[in-house]
Amino acid sequence: MLELDDILEAHERVRETSRHTPLEHSHTYSAMTGADVRLKLETFQRTGAFKIRGATNRIATLSEAQKDAGVVTASAGNHAQGVALAATRSGVDSKIVMPEHAPISKVKATKSYGAEVVLSGRDYNEAAERAHEIEREEGHTYVHAFDDEYVMAGQGTIGLEILEDCPEVDTVVVPIGGGGLISGIATAIKEQKPDTRVIGVQADGASSAAKSLEKGERISLDGVDTIADGIATRSVGERTFPYIQEYVDEVVTVSDPEIAVALVYLLERSKTLVEGAGAVPLAAVLFEKFDYDEDETIVPALCGGNIDLNTLTNVIVRGLVETGRYLKIRTVLKDRPGALEDLLDIFTEHRANIYAIHHDRTSRDVEMSDTEVEIELEMRGPDHVDSFLAALRDAGYEVDVLA
Repeated sequence: MLELDDILEAHERVRETSRHTPLEHSHTYSAMTGADVRLKLETFQRTGAFKIRGATNRIATLSEAQKDAGVVTASAGNHAQGVALAATRSGVDSKIVMPEHAPISKVKATKSYGAEVVLSGRDYNEAAERAHEIEREEGHTYVHAFDDEYVMAGQGTIGLEILEDCPEVDTVVVPIGGGGLISGIATAIKEQKPDTRVIGVQADGASSAAKSLEKGERISLDGVDTIADGIATRSVGERTFPYIQEYVDEVVTVSDPEIAVALVYLLERSKTLVEGAGAVPLAAVLFEKFDYDEDETIVPALCGGNIDLNTLTNVIVRGLVETGRYLKIRTVLKDRPGALEDLLDIFTEHRANIYAIHHDRTSRDVEMSDTEVEIELEMRGPDHVDSFLAALRDAGYEVDVLA
């Protein structure tokens, strides 16, 4: 069983490889929520995520024979990079199985840290099946992404740092995928300060822990669907689930649009880049997924910042849509000179800034005397969007909102 002493020992093993990451008060989110919000910025960790902690602790505890045989693991990205770097620094060969659609940036980074990468499976669970096949075929030691006490102990060093930097903390908010991170953090915190709450957060499309707790036993989802690829697992671990049951006060879920909004806020207001999994704790706070008091000291653990640039582009646009900053519409005009100008006069009156216009006379969806127009706009918020759309409809335009 994982205990506080295991985490303290892990802290000694990982301190030369991992960083003690910042914990910073946020005036912005404190003002928005009324709480005292302090961000634990694991985005500044080596490899860009917390996984280096658990990977380093696990590899440090291997026997010499196991090190000589090399290691294998499965990962959606962050654990892959952590194992690759930890193994390379220890002189151990590593082979990493990643899902076929893993973010390109994470695949490249993993290779750059010295690992051999194998792409296999639709998601983490299928990648893990292939990794276990390699374990049996080639005799490597499997380094589990979360369901291992040594890995949990390494992740738990984050809890030690939170209590060291913010001993007055009331609530810690932690993402849950397989459960290794929250198991370690919750153990570190509850065994030192049992009155501190630990809140777990999952994506709606990957809510295995929340549903397992409701049922009272581990369940496995048929599939997962979320922009938070780092926590897109079909089930929590067999070893992690008892720690979640014992130490985690509540598990909540957030939607992908809510994750996108939190990510955009972090970029724009905090100048901090996080991935989807790293944004879920803040999303849970901003969208009040759990009850908290005014001035309560809350620490969302932003667990990683490794996001693919193509994904980032899509997430930013979605975040802007959700906050009324981006609008895409379609309408039909008469195909005659001045029709577009008349439409744009309304845009000017309402100060709607145009990103792009697509003007299509050949669409089969309109009469031959008409033309279809799609327009992307920069807006100033939900009220601006509502008044602008009302003005268009009052002027006789039939408007479809596309985004």
